[in-house]
Amino acid sequence: MSKNVVVIGGGHGQSAICRGIKQIPDLEISAIVTVADDGGSTGRLRRQFHIPAMGDIREVMIALAKSETLMTTLMNYRFEEPSGQEVDIQGHNLGNLILTALTQQTGSFMEAVQEVSQVLNVRGTIIPATTQVISLYALMEDGTVVKGEANIPSRNHHILKVFYEEDVHATITAVKAIQDADLIIYGVGSLYTSILPNIIIPEIQQALSVCRGRRVYFCNAMTQPGETDGYCLEDHVQALRQHGTPVDAVVYSCDEIPPEILARYTAEGSSRVLIRDSEHDYEIIQREMLSFEHQLIRHDPDRIREAVEALLEEPA
Repeated sequence: MSKNVVVIGGGHGQSAICRGIKQIPDLEISAIVTVADDGGSTGRLRRQFHIPAMGDIREVMIALAKSETLMTTLMNYRFEEPSGQEVDIQGHNLGNLILTALTQQTGSFMEAVQEVSQVLNVRGTIIPATTQVISLYALMEDGTVVKGEANIPSRNHHILKVFYEEDVHATITAVKAIQDADLIIYGVGSLYTSILPNIIIPEIQQALSVCRGRRVYFCNAMTQPGETDGYCLEDHVQALRQHGTPVDAVVYSCDEIPPEILARYTAEGSSRVLIRDSEHDYEIIQREMLSFEHQLIRHDPDRIREAVEALLEEPA
């Protein structure tokens, strides 16, 4: 019998999870993706055409494509500036431009996402958390309020909470996916700017509070400068819960990180996320899940697949 899995987040981490679990047979996958990004190519298109941010959605599409094709490669192609010239498409991803064009043509961001998903032969359903054009805000410990997802990690202040100033409504498809899920995964990724922008939408928050599926947080292996400086595992969970996010279990990467790689990350202001306490009111599942290719600390999609398969085998 097939199982329903929902992955909530954005960015490279969510893509790593999706790239892993698409290999699991008889699995219905739904990826709920943030559209709060306002930097880079995504931010420029969003401001010019007043459409939701599509950069994270593009990444998840590529991750969930059944096979790597010329089209998936082109979706990630970024136009560079020709020597000595300045062009309007400089810095844009081709995939972002395609999604923008389809949104203009169809009049629907959701329909544009669905059409590109069909072209890429995506395994699963990619769901924008909302179809509104939204701006994420952060309240810092010193009382400063920062506007814009791209600006939030650049301030050297402790984040108290993230929020929206306007009323933001979830897509009906996102709420339905959560209601039907056997397993809900948060992560992997930026806590305040990839995961929580989805969950602070009231309808998503409400659906998570009453759903039947197990709610599991895949914790980051390293802290993120400007966002989770000095955080241990418990701090990550506390931040989620303070924003109304139920957490039943946490998957923690217990790999031994090579000292030379760890030293390089430390020099860049990032530290290993450790477990501080001996007792918790949620389950902690420790697994080796990391890869160190190119001297980078990343979650390995194959190891993520194994972790999710183990979670799905556990009795409800």
